[in-house]
Amino acid sequence: MPFVRIDALRADAARLDALGRAVHDALVETIGIPPGDLFQVLTAHDGARGTLRYGDFPGIRRDDDLVYVSITLRSGRTPAQKQALYRRIAELARSYAGTDPRNVLVYLTENESIDWSFGEGIAQYAVTQGTDGPAG
Repeated sequence: MPFVRIDALRADAARLDALGRAVHDALVETIGIPPGDLFQVLTAHDGARGTLRYGDFPGIRRDDDLVYVSITLRSGRTPAQKQALYRRIAELARSYAGTDPRNVLVYLTENESIDWSFGEGIAQYAVTQGTDGPAG
């Protein structure tokens, strides 16, 4: 159910794959996402035709190994779960892709069940009075 977008500066296909696995494994481990629930867009930016901009806010010195991770998911996770997710993504990004945790920026966007359709024009997670499918 989470929709993940990963943007990485100067990343080859192997690094993008490793970052995607790191984020997915962290989601499975920390907030209980089913292993088969995989929806990701992985994009590399070469610094010329596309780039990522960054500063050192809040006192973190980043470099060109920068990775932005955007996760859209249904609301309901506790602050502790979110902190565990951020920590685990950073750990696995280092382990799988060699990315220093200081270069991993993660942000979550939460929404509600009605905000999702996984295909066929149906809001599969919506709680309805009839035909939109199972609640979840």
